[in-house]
Amino acid sequence: MNDYQMLIDGAWVDATGGGTFESENPYLGAAWARVPRATPEDVDRAVRAARRAFVSPAWRGLSASARGLLLRRFADLVAEEADRLAELETRDNGKLITEMRGQLRYVPQWFHYFGGLADKIEGRVIPIDKPGVFNFTREEPLGVVAAITPWNSPLMLATWKLAPALAAGNTIVWKPSEFSSVSALEFGRLFEKAGFPPGVVNIVTGFGNEIGGALVEHPAVAKVAFTGGDRTGQSVYELAARSIKPVTLELGGKSANIVFEDAVIDDAVKGVVSGIFAATGQTCIAGSRALVHASVYDRFMERLLDLARTARMGDPAEETTQVGPVTTRPQYQKVLDYIRIAKEEGARCVLGGGPASRPECGSGWFVEPTIFTDVRPDMRIAQEEVFGPVLSVIRFDSDDEAVEIANGTMFGLAAGVWTQSINRALSMSQRLEAGTVWVNTYRAVSYMSPFGGYKRSGIGRESGLTAIREYLQEKSVWIDTSGNVPNPFVMR
Repeated sequence: MNDYQMLIDGAWVDATGGGTFESENPYLGAAWARVPRATPEDVDRAVRAARRAFVSPAWRGLSASARGLLLRRFADLVAEEADRLAELETRDNGKLITEMRGQLRYVPQWFHYFGGLADKIEGRVIPIDKPGVFNFTREEPLGVVAAITPWNSPLMLATWKLAPALAAGNTIVWKPSEFSSVSALEFGRLFEKAGFPPGVVNIVTGFGNEIGGALVEHPAVAKVAFTGGDRTGQSVYELAARSIKPVTLELGGKSANIVFEDAVIDDAVKGVVSGIFAATGQTCIAGSRALVHASVYDRFMERLLDLARTARMGDPAEETTQVGPVTTRPQYQKVLDYIRIAKEEGARCVLGGGPASRPECGSGWFVEPTIFTDVRPDMRIAQEEVFGPVLSVIRFDSDDEAVEIANGTMFGLAAGVWTQSINRALSMSQRLEAGTVWVNTYRAVSYMSPFGGYKRSGIGRESGLTAIREYLQEKSVWIDTSGNVPNPFVMR
């Protein structure tokens, strides 16, 4: 059993009272690490440390270029440790080593990108309509940012918050998911090694219902950045609103992968399979609804089933595995509950439909890749986020009907369009209510492109130029250059 400590004010510490909890390997179904179980007192310690660091000369006194250099130095360290961190994530959350390795090798680009942006933050001079006055603006950091991250892509989704927040000059208190805390703590060691001053990045580990509220509501926290389910996101939003804190929320999805009659069917099949099964459906952008034009429906389904049946399940640490376990015991049961509900509502299960009992799945929490047809758009399986390897296939007859079905949920995170028509591609990109629309591809992300949701899928954007604005506030400065003091009783 590996024992870990939290990072607070540059020191590795146990939780107040010495509480711990165990992290389980989803493939083996067994505990492998012990992590501190933080208390509200620990949260207070971490936030106070972050606030002290924010106003300290060691951080506040750095030039923007020096901040950028720290971020780029950190990026190089992550690149050196990428494969080791990926192995830790796979052990902790059961995601495929090929996917985790790809993510961790890509993560440094966010820190290089935002490190380069750090000294490109500029105010502006306003040609103000008041004579004898010089008016300009400053872009300034917010202060202490609370970053709350999920278990499905722990370090990548944390990076989307930490890189722009630090580039803008903020300090961080990061609470990773209790189901994937180990990689976060190992990540924290690299901030130390890169030379970040103590307290700039703090990591508290524990359960959301025990410390989440204390973190969000802490009076010294200036901003909350959260990724997770929409219900928890709503609670975070409500708590933050009590003290008028800005938030960035990246929440759930029920994304539609739309296959039109002119699609290249083999490409569309691969895109649909990748969108729902490649990450065991455990991604907010999972293409959990396949909308297929009636004229190609039978051909598409035949090829979809042929490809899905070849999915290799097993140890996520093996290079050849294509579908891994569900990360947590509660999520495993939730996925099975949704499969049962879909059957009860009349959807027809044409593949999978239950726990995986293959020998290669060992003692882990595996669900067979599952496909439902005869799905109505109003069924729960077509409306609610399952977060597992479960696909709903829905037939449509026209472009208008496809748009109506695709937009007919409370979510709006992403959508896929499979067509050879540039006119349809552009039209759909406009009509679909989603923060990201992919055409003839799926699950592509970049540090250069904004990411976020419409409707209940969230608020704000991560990545790209837009993201750094989420961690800045604008100040207007007025300087009277006339030498004439105005009438104190009259607004100028």
